[in-house]
Amino acid sequence: MFSSKKYFEKILHNAGITINGSREYDIQVLNKNLYNRVLVGGSLALGESYMDGWWDVKNLDEFFHKILSSRLDQRFNFSIPKIQSFLHSFLFNLQDTSRAFEIGQKHYDIGNDVYQAMLDERLVYSCGYWHYSTSLGAEAKNLNQAQEAKLDLICRKLGLKKGDTVLDIGCGWGSFLKFAAEKYHIKGTGITVSKNQLELAKKLCQKLPVNFMLQDYRTLKGKFDHVVSIGMFEHVGVKNYREYMEKVYGLLKDDGLFLLHTIGSNVSLISGDPWLEKYIFPNGMLPSVAQISKSMERLFVMEDWHNFGADYDKTLMAWFKNFDKSWPKLKGNYSDNFYRMWKYYLLCCAGIFRARKAQLWQVVLSKKGVSGGYISIR
Repeated sequence: MFSSKKYFEKILHNAGITINGSREYDIQVLNKNLYNRVLVGGSLALGESYMDGWWDVKNLDEFFHKILSSRLDQRFNFSIPKIQSFLHSFLFNLQDTSRAFEIGQKHYDIGNDVYQAMLDERLVYSCGYWHYSTSLGAEAKNLNQAQEAKLDLICRKLGLKKGDTVLDIGCGWGSFLKFAAEKYHIKGTGITVSKNQLELAKKLCQKLPVNFMLQDYRTLKGKFDHVVSIGMFEHVGVKNYREYMEKVYGLLKDDGLFLLHTIGSNVSLISGDPWLEKYIFPNGMLPSVAQISKSMERLFVMEDWHNFGADYDKTLMAWFKNFDKSWPKLKGNYSDNFYRMWKYYLLCCAGIFRARKAQLWQVVLSKKGVSGGYISIR
């Protein structure tokens, strides 16, 4: 007779995980119905059952690291929610103009207090750069340094100089444009689909030559010396990649550079993880190298491709440490269910990057090729 518990005991053993074991990464099953629920519902059921308190583990990040490093996630590629997500993405354009502001409303507008508690002092909601950098002269010692190093890295890759006009597609709370305006004296334009981000960005940059707008990238007009997009391409969707690249091409001056900073997938997909899509990033999906390269053919010259995905593990762990420490102050505005959801999000993703299942790419593109060649900057 088939036993779902024995099935999970066997496959978890392959990852070195023991059900109700004593190690930090061993899963503690608190509801015996968990096995059947996950067997049918895959990753969506795994996340929802954690939110419901059906299971726990001391080190959630290492639990996922072990599972993903052992490729156990491939056992659930054909769960019902996974198939539904695939079909939905196949049949519809989930990132069309009618849905452009949904991610802002459901994720970025949950409350600035969560992000102010979790992020660095500049409110940078993307991967930090923890490795050696010219700006620091050493390894980053904390999240603030790692994020400043990342912002400076982008500025140096673009070769920013005084008076340059820079467009930031998906500007967040204005962290990059604020840094670039203060340190490199540029003039900035930023767009976001989040009302909360727009309001705070304007407040933080009110004395700088920086303008922010609540706008979808498809409606942008103008010409800019440089274009940057940091952690926004994950919301564009494969059906819109070509349109996105064509829009950036039209906005960029002929001798300018475009820097694309995005999380990337090792394989080409058309939909995201069902749990992350439902609870964290609606309509989100990760691009692959092949999908990005295809979208920019006959438009851009690829000057540089930099992968520092391992740094996202450190960044996510720092975010969770800040979030967890601040929870006593935050919980008056959020439920215990939200805490478990947000913890699962941050630590699950840390495990994904630790297992190198996802990457972080910075791609520098030019319209005609940099005369004499582009010098890669790290």
